Amino acid sequence: MTVCDLAKGKCKPCEGGVPPLTEAEIKTHLAQLSGWEYVGGEIAKTYAFKNYHETMAFVNATAWISHREDHHPDIELGYNKCRVRYMTHAIKGLSENDFICAAKIDALFGL
Repeated sequence: MTVCDLAKGKCKPCEGGVPPLTEAEIKTHLAQLSGWEYVGGEIAKTYAFKNYHETMAFVNATAWISHREDHHPDIELGYNKCRVRYMTHAIKGLSENDFICAAKIDALFGL
């Protein structure tokens, strides 16, 4: 699955009971994303902006995507930066949903 395929994907409900992605699967998916890192059992990326208004617009767009996919990240924000972190809490690890949402958020910059 390519980054374009990931961005076109749809998150599947995850209630637990499925195994998290393996290290090999994580590396394969991570290679399709730009600037995301695998750290502490989750994937994360820091985005930089010109000002607070751009930062907040990005946060709101990220919230909209997360709501539509029913898969929500942890978000840390400052005046001109935002760090987004994904992990599927129900399985205590990473799922394809994390990478789908990461790709959709990255696609915001292509609009």
